[in-house]
Amino acid sequence: MRTALITGGARGLGRAITTELARDHAVAFTWNTTPPDAVAADLPDALAIQADLTAPGAAEDVIARTLARFGRIDVIVNNAGCVIPTPAGTIARDDIAAMTTMHLTAPAELLAAALPHLSPGAAIVNISSVNARLPPMGAGMYGATKAALDLWTRAMAKELGPRGIRVNAVAPGAINTPEAPRDPDLTARFIEMTALGSLATPQDIAQAVRFLASPAAAAITGEILTVSGGYRL
Repeated sequence: MRTALITGGARGLGRAITTELARDHAVAFTWNTTPPDAVAADLPDALAIQADLTAPGAAEDVIARTLARFGRIDVIVNNAGCVIPTPAGTIARDDIAAMTTMHLTAPAELLAAALPHLSPGAAIVNISSVNARLPPMGAGMYGATKAALDLWTRAMAKELGPRGIRVNAVAPGAINTPEAPRDPDLTARFIEMTALGSLATPQDIAQAVRFLASPAAAAITGEILTVSGGYRL
């Protein structure tokens, strides 16, 4: 059985991805501040790893624990993230550093730790955002770090392609999760900006991740798949 590692897998999009991949993968997932009790109850065979992925050595520990439990890693989903407002004129270095470390450094460190153990057919799926190309008002640095993640995705696809390892990303639009639903009026405004007249759901994102991680996407690498209901077309 293939093994998938999902970062930030205890809530929101991460929980949906963990649950989806657990259908036919052994799964490990990281969590930091959200207790994994609900996921553990649904998926008793999953490995829950508490980790602050911005801390030195965290990536190596996560990979080592996943390998110790399952003996292999075939899929890495870099989902863990953070959104910190950075309106013009009020930018804080610590906030920029936190988002850069979470969205770029942590995935790179996980890949570096896992790479000696990845075989041809392995897949990396990064969770980006439509804000990588549609700058969010008051959160430009968040969008900038996701744009950097997109570039890194394509760069790693180019470098790892000869080894048979694919690297892609999924870029969600506005998503309502059970833990953090938006105000109905704000949700309605987002819906008005979609071509389909509806927002994507966490399950929509999880299914896109499943596709990109699967042999069905064997010829796809270096792509950023937007899943947004046609937001701001």
